Amino acid sequence: MLDKLFVLSQYLTPQLALSRLAGRLADSDRSPALKNRTIQWFIDRYGVDMSEAAEPDPTAYPTFNAFFTRALKPGARPVAGGDEVLVSPADGAISQLGEVTGDRVFQAKGQSFSLVELLGGDPQRAEPFAEGAFATIYLAPRDYHRIHMPVAGQLREMIHVPGRLFSVNPATAANVPNLFARNERVVCLFDTAAGPLALVLVGAMIVGSVETTWAGVVVPGSGPVTECRYQDDKAIRFAKGEEMGRFRLGSTVIMVMPKGRVHWNRDQVPGKAVRMGEAFGTLA
Repeated sequence: MLDKLFVLSQYLTPQLALSRLAGRLADSDRSPALKNRTIQWFIDRYGVDMSEAAEPDPTAYPTFNAFFTRALKPGARPVAGGDEVLVSPADGAISQLGEVTGDRVFQAKGQSFSLVELLGGDPQRAEPFAEGAFATIYLAPRDYHRIHMPVAGQLREMIHVPGRLFSVNPATAANVPNLFARNERVVCLFDTAAGPLALVLVGAMIVGSVETTWAGVVVPGSGPVTECRYQDDKAIRFAKGEEMGRFRLGSTVIMVMPKGRVHWNRDQVPGKAVRMGEAFGTLA
């Protein structure tokens, strides 16, 4: 009952206005004392491990978002070697993983979402991933919130899809149909040695914005789907484990690859905690 009331409240909440306000407050440096109290409350409330942060002093961060997107100490997240090894792109917990069935991607018991809609509504863009493999990783508030490349690749296209901003926690995933294809998201398409790779950064309630290393901050908003291609002189290449984006107040990342191009490791199962850089699958 409480879960259903929580989900219902999200339909009634002005999601975009609330998220924009949260983003402005998280970027504000007007009150250092309030900022410091907020950061310390967050650390205590969610059990954030500051010992692995590059800057372990919470008061050294100029804004809450600077703290939230903090870098880690060198070596804190070793990246599993081997050209055939695909690694986790983020810290978090596996929500789901498996195979795409037709156009449907499993979300939670009784719920799924459209692959075509997830990738921005273009059937041709989604076609290479039909019957492919997917993995959904949920980033909790305590997690490290930078996203890294699971395999070396070259950026081909970025698609910004405006949408709703429902929470992406397990209770909402179990009760909101088509959740990840309804929420605002940034779709990043890469070419890799094992074929195309889609990394989808999904926005959520209170997420101030999503950021990529090449385009900067993508602020939540309304309007049409926008596309940007990166080819020839605009080519952007990434090594495995290299940072490609971050959540300015956390959310979910979804990986999708074509059929037969990756096999998830047997120990990677829904509910398992993962860390960026650990071996996640084997590329064909």
